[in-house]
Amino acid sequence: MTGRRRTRDTPRTHLSRPVRAIALAAGAVAVCASLAAACGVIPGATGGSGDDPIRVMTWAPQDTDATNKPGMPAMALAYAKWINSHGGIDGRRLDVLTCNDHNDSVGAAKCARRAANENVVAVVGSYSQFADSYLAPLEGAGIPYIGGYGVTNDEFTGAMSYPVNGGQPTLLAGLGKALAAGCGNVALVRPDSIAGDELPAMLDSGLRSGGHSDAGDRLAAEDSTEYGDQADQALRYATQDVARKGCVVPALGDRTDTFMDSFRRARENYPAVRTATVLGSVDQTVINTTGGVSGPYEGAYITSWYPVASDPRWAPMKKVINEAAFGDNRIDPADAGVQTTWIAYTVLKAVLERIGDGEVSADTVRRTLDDGLRVSTGGLTPTLYWPYESKLAGVGFPRLVNADVTLQVVQDGKLVAARKGIGGDDGIADMTSVLEHADVP
Repeated sequence: MTGRRRTRDTPRTHLSRPVRAIALAAGAVAVCASLAAACGVIPGATGGSGDDPIRVMTWAPQDTDATNKPGMPAMALAYAKWINSHGGIDGRRLDVLTCNDHNDSVGAAKCARRAANENVVAVVGSYSQFADSYLAPLEGAGIPYIGGYGVTNDEFTGAMSYPVNGGQPTLLAGLGKALAAGCGNVALVRPDSIAGDELPAMLDSGLRSGGHSDAGDRLAAEDSTEYGDQADQALRYATQDVARKGCVVPALGDRTDTFMDSFRRARENYPAVRTATVLGSVDQTVINTTGGVSGPYEGAYITSWYPVASDPRWAPMKKVINEAAFGDNRIDPADAGVQTTWIAYTVLKAVLERIGDGEVSADTVRRTLDDGLRVSTGGLTPTLYWPYESKLAGVGFPRLVNADVTLQVVQDGKLVAARKGIGGDDGIADMTSVLEHADVP
């Protein structure tokens, strides 16, 4: 296990940043023109009273050399198109701006300043690795961040962040708990990045809860195109314990399938090693392209925040996609980003319906969320609400309110619900008690 730690150009901020709104407004002047290539918009005015349209933003990286999530802004636009074709929300049109953060801190900050400049009432269902860059501008402008992907721990600390899932912490904690009983040495292969630095503690918390030792930590450049060295290192570590079958856990986002190309070749000398990972790194498309039933994922455990894509609880989302975005191949109903965006907009709709005919602004949206609003997602998550501090505040996650994990398995080349879950027969487990003991950096 490596002991090297990355330096960060920007200090971690765990609570609200004291950013002056007047400075934010000055810095946002003329941002619209400079971001024309990065941001798309459904035209309309900002939120207000009466029949004024309600403006929000969704952002995600697209067309980069690292993680890309084009389905998230595409799902947001499809949702707006569908909701508007059905009379809007309480008669008001929903207008959605989209922004490409380009997977860098400058792009993330520009998207946030754009949101402030355009007076959006919320940023909804978005993905960015650079919370240090976008949370301060949003908080300075008082704009709530609803349903981020959970890719950084900062999303679970910001006072104006309202996450709908448990992010990487819950997925890796659940995976560690599932692997503890059946694996010997466990090797984690993850990005050499700020977001990647936070992954080992989560996996280790689950392993420890099952009486297992910590995983071996193997780093890879975020934009690698070949992982031969990392695959070989992981396999060697996983097979040091000759008495028990070792496991390799790639957590590389959309680079996981690239890793598996290298892993498949290196694995020829280590046939007994199993693989396991988290949704977001692997989905059904990846399983298909890596060989399906004969591929390296057959029999692998995969943890998710939500039920499998074939679950009937996803029917309302699929109806919206079919009606408003048929043929848009950016939107995959099985993609965790698309699913998160759907749930985030479900929250937004509940907020706006609670406000009713009153003024819709970033302030009223935030107050409604803070005043104990409880949101049902049709069984896709527990009922969501955001108290001032969650049960996980003691380990640095005061905004993490949904620690549920579902356990899935690749069976006959298909991703299906595991017959027996992590500590239960329904495939769902609450990782709150496990994460309470995580050694978070």
